[in-house]
Amino acid sequence: MDRNFPLIADLYRLPSPCFIVSDQVIRKNLDVLRRVKQKTGCRILLALKAFAMHHMFPLLRETLDGTCASSPFEARLGRECFGGEVHAFSAAYSADDIDDVVLHADCVVFNSFSQRERFGPLVRAHAPHVACGLRVNPEHSESPAAIYDPCAPGSRLGITADKFEGKSLEGISGLHFHTLCEQNADALERTLDAFDRRFGRFMQKMSWLNMGGGHHVTRGDYRVDLLCDLIRQAKERYGVEVYIEPGEAVALNAGILAATVLDIVDNRIRTAILDASAATHMPDVLEMPYRPEVEGAGKPGEKAHTYRLAGPSCLAGDVIGDYSFDNPLAVGDRLIFHDMAHYSMVKTNMFNGINLPAIARYDAETGAFTLVKTFTFEDYAGRLS
Repeated sequence: MDRNFPLIADLYRLPSPCFIVSDQVIRKNLDVLRRVKQKTGCRILLALKAFAMHHMFPLLRETLDGTCASSPFEARLGRECFGGEVHAFSAAYSADDIDDVVLHADCVVFNSFSQRERFGPLVRAHAPHVACGLRVNPEHSESPAAIYDPCAPGSRLGITADKFEGKSLEGISGLHFHTLCEQNADALERTLDAFDRRFGRFMQKMSWLNMGGGHHVTRGDYRVDLLCDLIRQAKERYGVEVYIEPGEAVALNAGILAATVLDIVDNRIRTAILDASAATHMPDVLEMPYRPEVEGAGKPGEKAHTYRLAGPSCLAGDVIGDYSFDNPLAVGDRLIFHDMAHYSMVKTNMFNGINLPAIARYDAETGAFTLVKTFTFEDYAGRLS
C-alpha cells in the first residue's frame, strides 16, 4: 500500500464504504501545478466537475487561482467556498441560469452565437464586470473514448469556425476550447495547431485563452516542460492571458474507496457482493467502462482465488470487475479501490436508496484520519418530493 494511504488494517477505524483523500498526494499534485504557474505565468482553475471536495479548498487555493463551473450550483460553490476567479460554461443556459450564474461568476462562456446574442446583453446590462467568452470547437479529436470526445463529428460542444462568418465579436474577451481527456502535452500541441489554423485570426481581439481541461499534468510521464513551452508560446503569439482548468490532475491518485465484503455467492462464478456499488458509487466503471485497480489484486486467474466484485443494488449489471487474490475473500474483509477521488466522488448517487460513502481525509505524517462527512436518510429523502 502507498505510504500516503492507511494500511488496510487501519481502515476498520472508518465507516464503510468510505472515500479517503490523502493530504500528501494533493500537496504533491499542487507542487507540480505550482511549478507550471511559476514557469509560465498562466492561471490554473479547479474543474469542479471533477473534484469538488470543499473541505480541501483551503489547501487548494494556496496554489490554484479559482474554479470553473458547469452549472449555477458549481458557480456558487466556487464563489462561496473557494474564492478567487469563477469561470462558468454550459452547453446551454436558461434565463434563470444566467440570473444565478452572474451573481457568482467573473466570466461566462457561451456555447453558441444564439446563446451569446440572447444572454450577452443581459450580462452586460446587469453584471458589466462579468467577462464574456465563446467556446470553440477546433474540430480536432484527441479523446481516447468517444463518449468524452467534445470534437467528434456532430458534437454539441463548441462553435465551429464556419459559424464565425458575419458574426460580431464585440463584448467577447476570450475564447475557450476543450479537447483532451487524461492526455499528455503532445495532444495539446496538436490541438493548438488546429486551433490556430481555425481561430488564430480572431485572437487579436481577445485578452485571454482558456485551454480547458483533460491535461494529465500530475501523471508521472507527463511532459510538463512541453506544456510550459506551449503555454508560453500561446501567450507570446496572441498576447493574452492563458488559463488551463484541470480537475483530474489536481486529485490524481489522491483518493481511495474502502469497501467491505457483505456476502459471497457462487453461480458458476464466485461473486463477492460489496457495500460499494459500481452503479451508485463509481458510475464511470459502467459509463466508460473501465476496471479500477484493487489493492493486492491481480487479473482473473493471475492469483489463486478469482472473484467477481459486484455491488448491492438491484441492477443486474452492478459489476465492478473480475479480480484474483492470494487468499480467499471472506465476509467482513476490507478492499481498497485506487484513484477514486476525481469524478467518482462527484458522480455518486442514491439509486435504490443506497447510502453514499462517507468522506475522510488522511494525514500520512501523523497517521490521523479526519472524518469529513457521513450521510443519512435525510440526505436521501431531501432529494425527493
